[in-house]
Amino acid sequence: MKATVLALTALWAGALFAQAPPDHAAHVDKLATLLDLTDAQKTQVQAVLQEEHAKIKAAHEQALASGTKPDLQQMQALHQQIQQETLQKLAPVLSEAQLKKFQTLQEMHGEMMHHHGHGAPPGGAAPPAQN
Repeated sequence: MKATVLALTALWAGALFAQAPPDHAAHVDKLATLLDLTDAQKTQVQAVLQEEHAKIKAAHEQALASGTKPDLQQMQALHQQIQQETLQKLAPVLSEAQLKKFQTLQEMHGEMMHHHGHGAPPGGAAPPAQN
């Protein structure tokens, strides 16, 4: 039974994080289902995730605008820092079990992106786009 739950969670995680960034509503709806969020939690989580996405996007744009090739390790460190900030912001919003499941989903997403050739190492950091 536990293996089945984990397998289903893995499938949902793949679908959850495979969403294109413009489809935030569907992304949050799936996350709300997976984490069993209340309406209030869903609103707060959506705001935190939108802020995280905006920070990551801004960091990538800044790196590209600098005209130099961004250092992969610096970008990974930045992604990890932003993810930690996100977890800190979600900690008072989510129950301990929900937060733990969110972290598992994040880790699964990072591993999935890495293993499916998207260039992201475990932990979710993706390399910046190249010209």
